[in-house]
Amino acid sequence: MAQSFGSDAERYDRTRPRYPDALVDRIVAASPGPDVLDVGCGTGIAARQFQAAGCAVLGVEPDARMAELARRFGVEAETAAFEAWEPVGRSFDAVVAGQAWHWIDPAAGAVKAARVLRPGGRLAAFWNVFRLPPDLAEAFAAVYRRVIPDSPFVLQATTAQALDGYQVLFTKAADGIREAGGFSGPEQWRFDWESPCTRDAWLDQLPTHGAFTQLPSDRLAEVLEGVGNAVDARGGSFTLRYATVAVTAVRLDTV
Repeated sequence: MAQSFGSDAERYDRTRPRYPDALVDRIVAASPGPDVLDVGCGTGIAARQFQAAGCAVLGVEPDARMAELARRFGVEAETAAFEAWEPVGRSFDAVVAGQAWHWIDPAAGAVKAARVLRPGGRLAAFWNVFRLPPDLAEAFAAVYRRVIPDSPFVLQATTAQALDGYQVLFTKAADGIREAGGFSGPEQWRFDWESPCTRDAWLDQLPTHGAFTQLPSDRLAEVLEGVGNAVDARGGSFTLRYATVAVTAVRLDTV
């Protein structure tokens, strides 16, 4: 699945939400300098936000299609899995990963991050967790149960379970940092925000979610029809509520 998002990289970049400026600003302020390594940079969504904040960003991305689009948008990106990527002597003030750290072995990733971070540098892995209005979440879940009953996305479709499901990822990231050593105790930073969403915008974004990137076209069309009907039934738009959570730690001088 990790390699499936590049199947429609332009749609991914167009529809996926950005990250709160407050998160970017806090990471930049809490790092010793402007040099940022963006792990699993995808199409460069987070990288461009860090560039706009005054940082020099290098991306590492295993999917060549995503990396190529990032380059077209002005992000320097190297194509490699982070665990196998060679820094060739380069070091950074921050290692960040937006919506990507769960595709990396958490301990091996933290070891590699410690290797390339300067003393006092910051590792920050972060995720956008969206929460649907409860009535719409249940309507979507009914569609998923009918069309893709075996998909884990059915279990993630309700508002109550969204953060709980991601908490597993947060815990794994923090445990990997502790196992790797060389870092301060990991912290969680959370930023809550919301965004209006229309029916068409949601149907444009939905195929970029992991449960749907490899779904046969006929079943995807059935999902989109059912989801679109559910949004239409509540007026054609809704408000998406997000919790953006970062798991972050500082590289110690003793590494």
